[in-house]
Amino acid sequence: MRAIIAGGTGFIGKALVAELKANDWEIVVLSRSPGKVAEVFGSGVIGMRWDNGDWPDMLGADSVIVNLAGENIAAGRWTATRKKRILESRVKAGEQLVKAVKLGDTLPAAIIQGSAVGYYGPHGNNPIDEDTPSGTGYLAEVARQWEDSTKELEAMGVRRAIIRTGMVLGNGGALERLLPPFRFFVGGPPGDGFQGVSWIHIDDEVGAIRFLMENDSTSGAYNLTAPTPVRFRKFAHILGDTLNRPYKLRVPAAIMRLLLGEMADEVILSGQLALPKRLEEAGYQFKYPSLEGALGNLLG
Repeated sequence: MRAIIAGGTGFIGKALVAELKANDWEIVVLSRSPGKVAEVFGSGVIGMRWDNGDWPDMLGADSVIVNLAGENIAAGRWTATRKKRILESRVKAGEQLVKAVKLGDTLPAAIIQGSAVGYYGPHGNNPIDEDTPSGTGYLAEVARQWEDSTKELEAMGVRRAIIRTGMVLGNGGALERLLPPFRFFVGGPPGDGFQGVSWIHIDDEVGAIRFLMENDSTSGAYNLTAPTPVRFRKFAHILGDTLNRPYKLRVPAAIMRLLLGEMADEVILSGQLALPKRLEEAGYQFKYPSLEGALGNLLG
């Protein structure tokens, strides 16, 4: 089987490439700089330019496209310009993939389309699943348009699975940004700590993606989150215990808003308790269903 990955040099993409290599997939990573692909992965991974007219010829019944492309939403304060880049980087990547598929002689077996639990908007006390409608806010709008960017492929007969990913815990990503305050004994939840954290271990993130790639019966939306989402105050408690550090020093919401503006309310001070209902119904078995086990594996 052949995987054609857009966004393969990012945090999740790198882990996915390692997972697929270990399971005998041929891997093509689309990049504006194929040289970077060689630098990151070495031999055994093919780097091709997005605008190279050859890669659509690699599509076929044994190929799956994985679309993870998009600018990092948490890399800095949201300005109007940056919000536009975040949205356009996702929508244009999806549209470019659709255009390329139309150029190929054969359709791929499937496309795995990136998205996020931000699709649901902020939610309070009640757990949610894939049946929950899309919510309000900038992130919900980005997720809707990101998902819709490859919707045309379904009408063409391509199986499409949408991965609404939560906070991915691994050596990098969100956890890397959360650790320093705890290690310096000033860790704790932001705001009141009641916001939901829908998290997933990086091994389950890429394991679930491969599961969806390899199972022809799967399609539609799937929450890529562990079955035990928590409030941020509990997340901080477990993280503090894992590191043997205090965990009760809260950062006032007003300070977060002063530092990060709109991003504070959308990314940090609100959240969801998203459950992977459809993923579990499809038969995926989580390696790290509990937060204690996930953090223990990563930090123990």
